[in-house]
Amino acid sequence: MSTARTIHRIPWAVPVCALILVLAGIAAISRADDLSGSSVRAHRQAVWLLLAVPATIAAAAVPHRLLRGWSYPLFALSLVLLALVYLFPARNGAHRWIPLGLFDFQPSELAKLAYILALSHYLMFRRNYRRLTGLIVPFAITGVPVVLILREPDLGTSMLFFPVLFSMLFAAGARPRHLFAILLLGAVSLPALWMVMSAEQKSRITTLFLQEDGGGAPRGDGYHLYQSKQVLALGGPFGSDWQGPTVSDPLAYHLPAAATDFVFCMVGERWGLVGTLSILVVYLLLFACGLRIAQQTDEPFARLVAVGIVALLAAQVAINTGMTVGLAPITGLTLPLMSYGGSSLLMTCLQLGLLVNIGLRPGYEIPGEPFRFAGDE
Repeated sequence: MSTARTIHRIPWAVPVCALILVLAGIAAISRADDLSGSSVRAHRQAVWLLLAVPATIAAAAVPHRLLRGWSYPLFALSLVLLALVYLFPARNGAHRWIPLGLFDFQPSELAKLAYILALSHYLMFRRNYRRLTGLIVPFAITGVPVVLILREPDLGTSMLFFPVLFSMLFAAGARPRHLFAILLLGAVSLPALWMVMSAEQKSRITTLFLQEDGGGAPRGDGYHLYQSKQVLALGGPFGSDWQGPTVSDPLAYHLPAAATDFVFCMVGERWGLVGTLSILVVYLLLFACGLRIAQQTDEPFARLVAVGIVALLAAQVAINTGMTVGLAPITGLTLPLMSYGGSSLLMTCLQLGLLVNIGLRPGYEIPGEPFRFAGDE
């Protein structure tokens, strides 16, 4: 393939939207640094961006068919790393990171991509997921990382696997009535899930249903949600960059984890409602381009990977932005491309690089008839 033809076939909406989101994220992190009296995190995120760019290019350049053979070993490695986190001291009561000297690596970030690759490999040409009993293996593949991550504890990341699973099963041709039956079964089993949750996880869920507007700031988990909504409200229609600070009390702007879990609030404070809506539009454009890539891809492994990546990022955006306004429990889930964190930024850029890779190579690379059951009830 010539260089000119390759450049022409690049789905430019993916890297352009990603760059907008990363730069907006660095600006939001910088605002969080200003409010906290720090000046470190925005610069560190910029350094991580410089490392993520060549990683993204590499992910787009290597033919995605090579990943198929490595999908199962990579998934197994990610499970081993998820187990290794328990060998290191807990940080803030959680075992989520493996210290590597200059930085800390979060294995759950790798596990999300490895899971998508392994499940895509498994679902490529199989018929058994057309039967209800044939869904046992996909759910078993999903259950292992979910249990390991839930015990870290990391409720937010563990919640991401099931939207990805259902999206990929639907794209592969699983019967909708079987998926609906499983959803009902999951709803019935919620009391059992509640019993195995940690006290902190239960507290964050109950806080969601006990939130009240007005009055003073509550204590505990309710404080994070209260401050999150307040900081968003302080941005008003256009944000402090245009209309200036709304109040002079610095405590009104205090928001724990403002650069990570609540970076979306910094967008709202800095650029107001216009800024938050604009960011959501960019995300929607990114997801629409990803789904178009999946639709135009004939090769089954690549199409499933594209669907999985879009479902993963869309679920993460929905949960993160939902928790900032009190529509979802506070889970510690980062906002893709925007939250502070090297592991999250690097792995998200690798996923988008792989999405570009699939867009460049939409044709068949192995024989077969994928998705023959699409639309068949």
